[in-house]
Amino acid sequence: MRILIFTVLALVAFAANSVLARLALLNHEIGPWSFTLIRLVSGALALTLLAGPKHSLKAGQWRSALALLGYAGFFSIAYISLPTGTGALILFALVQITMLGSGLWQGERLGLVQWAGVGLAITGLLLLLGPSLSPPSPLGAVMMAIAGICWGLYSLRGRGLDNPTRQTAGNFAKAAVLALVLSAPVFLLLPEIPPSAKGILLALSAGIITSGLGYTIWYMALKGLTATYAGVAQLSVPGLAALGGMVVVGEPLNLRFVLSCLIILGGIALVILVTKPKDER
Repeated sequence: MRILIFTVLALVAFAANSVLARLALLNHEIGPWSFTLIRLVSGALALTLLAGPKHSLKAGQWRSALALLGYAGFFSIAYISLPTGTGALILFALVQITMLGSGLWQGERLGLVQWAGVGLAITGLLLLLGPSLSPPSPLGAVMMAIAGICWGLYSLRGRGLDNPTRQTAGNFAKAAVLALVLSAPVFLLLPEIPPSAKGILLALSAGIITSGLGYTIWYMALKGLTATYAGVAQLSVPGLAALGGMVVVGEPLNLRFVLSCLIILGGIALVILVTKPKDER
């Protein structure tokens, strides 16, 4: 029951990240880089306090921090133009594709059923991004795809690390430093309007609650989940994000998204369920 509660809370936090970003950026309450900066800095502070400042500041890796910054930055830019559920669907589809691609690169082989699952996932993405029936913004889709690749790389680099909460705190701290260093040239090249109080509050919520605390809770849940079940559980996030977008942001839910979601997530689930992870071999 404890693991179940942690898992549900973490998945809701992942979906809430998309809802909060869309809510803040859709109505121009805050610019994408300001949202990214506040999210990373506040998340770093929250995680550092949780894990212990002395050890957290020495933990983490700069390459992981760079991947985290890439995810957070492109994530914010994408949600200027993408509906909540669509953004989450593209994000998590590319996360899984990145991680599967890494396995293939390292010599893992897929069976016939697994390749069928990959084909289904690609078909679903083509349906979602196709030229008819008002597809999502091409720029937004590309930005979210890059965010998904960055998050996939970040996840790959974090596998098997000791004390993952401390490592995450260190990565967030380093990503926040990188974001602060880049802020001056970014604001010079892409000036943004000053954020509203609501925009700042939404960014703080995304950084402290749904990112900082959400990622910590997720690592607690992972202690009781196999790799297979953890991967399948995350497939619920696009649906939760779409529901949040409908309730909070007032976005419509159309048949095209539902069909794309079912095809993509069904294909990914097929690959994950057939693949036996190392901890189950």
